[in-house]
Amino acid sequence: MSSRTGRLRAWFPLVMAVVLLLLGGLVAGQVGAALGLSVEPARIPVERAEAGPGAAAVAPPKLEAIVLPEGTPERVRVAAGAVASALRDRGAAAPAIRESGSGRGLTVAVSGTGASETFRLGRDGDGLRLDAEGPAGAAGGLYTLADRIRSGAAVIPAGQDGVPVTPRLPLRLVDHGSVGLDADPARFAPGTDYGLNTDLVGSALLPDAPWVDTAAAARISGQFHEFVTHSLAQGYNGVVVPGFLEYLTFDGYQGGHAVYPEGDPHPARALALRRAFEPMWRQAHDLGMRIYFQTDMLALSPPLKALLGDRDAADPALWRVYRAGLSELLAAVPYLDGLMVRIGEGGGTYKLDGWDYSSEIAVTTAAQVRTMLTELLAELSPAGKDLIFRSWTVGVGEVGDLHTNPATYAEALDGVDDPHLIVSTKYTLGDFYSHLPLNTTLDGGSHKRIVEFQSRREFEGFGSLPDALGPLHQQALRSFLAANPNIVGLWNWTQDGGPLYAGPRALYLREGFWQLWDVNVYLTGRLAADPGLDVAAATDDWIRATFTDDPGTIKAIGRALALSREAITKGLYIGPYADTRVKALGLEPPPMMWIFEWDIATGDSAALDVVQHVTGDRIDEAIADGGRAADLVTRMHGLIEATPAAAWRDPGARDRFLAATAYERNLFTTLAAYRTTVLRHAQWLATGSSSAKTAWKTAEGDFRTAAADHRSRYGHDTALPAYNFTAAELGLAHADRDLAMAWLARGLLALLLLALAFGGPGHRLIGGRPGAAGLRALWLGLTRPLSAGRVEPGGRTDRLVVWLLPAVLLVASRSVLTAFLSVAHLVATLGAWLLFALVLRLLVRGRDPFALAAAVGGAVLLRVGLLLAALSVRGPGRYWYGFWIRPGERSVYISLAFAAFCWVFVVAALVLRTAYGAGARRAAGGVLTALGVPLLLLGSLVAGLGLERCLTWWNDQMALLPWGLSRILGITTYLGIPTILPTAVAVLGGALVLAGGALRLRRRAGEPG
Repeated sequence: MSSRTGRLRAWFPLVMAVVLLLLGGLVAGQVGAALGLSVEPARIPVERAEAGPGAAAVAPPKLEAIVLPEGTPERVRVAAGAVASALRDRGAAAPAIRESGSGRGLTVAVSGTGASETFRLGRDGDGLRLDAEGPAGAAGGLYTLADRIRSGAAVIPAGQDGVPVTPRLPLRLVDHGSVGLDADPARFAPGTDYGLNTDLVGSALLPDAPWVDTAAAARISGQFHEFVTHSLAQGYNGVVVPGFLEYLTFDGYQGGHAVYPEGDPHPARALALRRAFEPMWRQAHDLGMRIYFQTDMLALSPPLKALLGDRDAADPALWRVYRAGLSELLAAVPYLDGLMVRIGEGGGTYKLDGWDYSSEIAVTTAAQVRTMLTELLAELSPAGKDLIFRSWTVGVGEVGDLHTNPATYAEALDGVDDPHLIVSTKYTLGDFYSHLPLNTTLDGGSHKRIVEFQSRREFEGFGSLPDALGPLHQQALRSFLAANPNIVGLWNWTQDGGPLYAGPRALYLREGFWQLWDVNVYLTGRLAADPGLDVAAATDDWIRATFTDDPGTIKAIGRALALSREAITKGLYIGPYADTRVKALGLEPPPMMWIFEWDIATGDSAALDVVQHVTGDRIDEAIADGGRAADLVTRMHGLIEATPAAAWRDPGARDRFLAATAYERNLFTTLAAYRTTVLRHAQWLATGSSSAKTAWKTAEGDFRTAAADHRSRYGHDTALPAYNFTAAELGLAHADRDLAMAWLARGLLALLLLALAFGGPGHRLIGGRPGAAGLRALWLGLTRPLSAGRVEPGGRTDRLVVWLLPAVLLVASRSVLTAFLSVAHLVATLGAWLLFALVLRLLVRGRDPFALAAAVGGAVLLRVGLLLAALSVRGPGRYWYGFWIRPGERSVYISLAFAAFCWVFVVAALVLRTAYGAGARRAAGGVLTALGVPLLLLGSLVAGLGLERCLTWWNDQMALLPWGLSRILGITTYLGIPTILPTAVAVLGGALVLAGGALRLRRRAGEPG
């Protein structure tokens, strides 16, 4: 060997080390970019809730008759019936409803047949007169009068005698309420059904002809009629009904059998569903309710999916199939007012069990959005029907931020101009949480816009907690109306949002204490008509209509409701975190996060570390808010408790109100202890403060006691169900071991350093003793891997040391990282190392493996030492805190750890070449094979088990990401991880094995095998 070649060989390890460090830096940069943690202040609406004066009810008017014009349509007759019913509810005699005659009463005059909603209500001698410009105005005026009578308000407010009234927003939509939902307590008891399907026809479906259970269909129709009449009385004029594809036969598309071949059951089932439910829709239409069908896109059935294949959603040909379906639907339901479309959610969680219709997120680019809208409008607009496009998206694809980014909104929608296009958008800059800014995309846009509200707040107890939203909804609506002249309506969710069976058994108008959120439905309906409404006084109106005429009790309920928002916003949110806009992993996490989602107190380090980091030096304030929330609920409870039961029309309503506030107080007390626990623990991780550690441990004891009490009281209550603290307790199991793991890591690190010291500078102190040569070889393997083979083992102990010490420390360090709580992590990581080592051993079979074991073992010890050093600070919790929160620490560690990891493979190749004479090509082939085998086998194993399932097992045991993520959204879906990834890894592993084998097959003359 020439001296030049020798010098090159001597420099090669150093050059490779520098290259690997540079690569590690690139990897660290990519990881940092992927995490992408950023924080900025947010403009949160300031809520100012006030209680009304609790005024006594005004006596109802004495009406002998309601005289309607001849030929009055059904919608006006039903509205007149609402006035008569309101008088009966107030203890007055119900008037006769007729089309002629005279007498003291209410005279209704209709001057036209158009769609105008304008009316004038005034006095007419001893009676009242209602003048309307059309049937819609007459019905609206009658419902307004009925509401005033029922709520004990003046039927003619001061200054309003004969004044024209027109609702400010012409389009006032509701969801379909609880219609068709299963009320069986057993359905709610587990509390773990996170399915998001909202079909109202599910309980009427039969698996075979005649396809529809007529008794169930009649029950659903009855519920729908009750909901529609209630909604009309509250001022709404449109209902959104889930469904679209299930009502289509596609008999007008390419001869009638292009989608569904002859004999396919889908057309027969669609016709049966239309026959069963068309009378229900028609009746609602006749009562003055606009009907909109709602669907996700792409909506699919197996035959339709097969027909569409992999056609891009930007291809107009794809939408011609849906246009044919729309044409069929409009012919079958000619009074249908339009179609509502959502593109931002879809998949298996929305699928009805036993139902082969499904949805997929396939419209993800601006071009696809524009094509979809253009094609669907080409069918709807000429027929005078609306297309309501929901701007809701959850981060998927190019238009993933359509809901929150005005620029993306403009790119997708500008230029799609049609008077029948309406864009529907949630009022918040995110989902229906508190502590969110108002949605800036609603301030602009040339299209007609409607604002989405949620009365039964899914993230705030699913309506089980008092949560009066009137002032907030008013503030949002007035802001948008001032900024954007194209706001034409709102859509209020009375039941929808989130899983319908994972929360409390409370069904709007049917089961449970639904009145707790009916106040929001009522106030939002009135705000749609008059955004300048006195919300406090209107709340008193609702209280009088719903609970009591007693002024003192009205005032007490009003004060409790006025306190409810502050209690919610402090008790369920950690304010200093929630009042910021946080971005991470390319997403914008919600402002709650420590509860992910709905009722799961999370225990993962990613969420909780970020919450503490953002909270910063406001941690005392954040902790105090938890206690403040519990105190507020105690005041609310006391206000209701002080009211006499006899003052309530239904004393049972008082009992339910007290039960709700007692539940809320218990919940907030438990959550207050938990927030203190996790914030103080993370504070200790960040600072090492002994006072933080003491506070954490004290709070944890309080939390465990409170959580046990909470479960004991509410664990079997379907109306007021216990929150889920499984994830919290998994996280605490890790936290409780942090200090012990830190000491164990320190001990292992000391053992490693001692062993290396005896193998390096102090090797002469133990020279000649059993194991000394093994330690020397490991030291050389760590520092000068090409020299590791020069050490001659003195016996079996030396041979044992070179592989046993690295193996033990590798297993121990990984066990410490997992706090001995994650079998899945150990199987994956240690299994990969074991397979790698076995393949290397096979590569030198028949020869002494000592040099290879020493060199690779030394390289492994370098990687192990880095991990142990990181873990020795404050255990695995601090390790992950640094990873999530400290970009400088993360970059340095990842750069070093990645380089050390790759260094193992470089060392293996160098030793195979120098100590075993394999030659560069065969040495590289051997390492490629050793790398490929773990990838092939473990990738195949994960692919067989399913990536989502394996990630769930791993995450449940590691507590790194929200425990609820896999159960609700799916880790792969939420983070955009391709499900084909393990297959791709296995294929890569196979390719490496083949490449390694090919490199080893051919050998040069004289090259050893």
